[in-house]
Amino acid sequence: MKTRLFLAALALAFTACSSIYYSAWEKLGYEKRDLLKSAVKAARGEQKEAGEEFQDALTQLKKLSNYNGGNLESAYNRFKGEYEDCESQATAVRSQIREVDTVARDLFREWENEIRQYENASLAADSRRKLADTRNRFEPLSRSLHAAESTMEPVLRQFRDQVLYLKHNLNAAAIGSLRGTADNIQGDIQRLLDQMNRSIAEADRFIQTL
Repeated sequence: MKTRLFLAALALAFTACSSIYYSAWEKLGYEKRDLLKSAVKAARGEQKEAGEEFQDALTQLKKLSNYNGGNLESAYNRFKGEYEDCESQATAVRSQIREVDTVARDLFREWENEIRQYENASLAADSRRKLADTRNRFEPLSRSLHAAESTMEPVLRQFRDQVLYLKHNLNAAAIGSLRGTADNIQGDIQRLLDQMNRSIAEADRFIQTL
């Protein structure tokens, strides 16, 4: 319980003042490099979960479009619930990507400032090269994360449209109109999964070299 309260306090501190957040973690022995690695791992996990949520929503949409008896409203509610789970998970993915960006930016800024503190020119030059290398390795990861993020919205919009339409037209004719829609969405979901898999692979490569 105490650990959960402490972590919650740290999250609040991060939104209020990042210096307090980082200072608290440093007291526990975690530097920005460690926090960046943790943030990337968390982003990787959120993307994996998002892929599963989107596939589950598609499964429910397919079941609904093939409806041939039973409680229609229950079937609709299951699809609506899966869509809402997708929305929540997409928000978690976006939030985690923002954290990755923020921690990376703060790490690089701190690194640059500390390079200026070196007295030894050789050590300063070596640190500068390592900073440049880390930045170069982070860039493809950042692009991949944001590309994966952008693939979620087209699918969410299509799910949202279907939820709203069925909310006002929950009948056999409306269900009939879904046929073919699931196949179209499936293509977008496959693109989403492909991009997320590329992003997850980039995250793995970055974590191994950080």
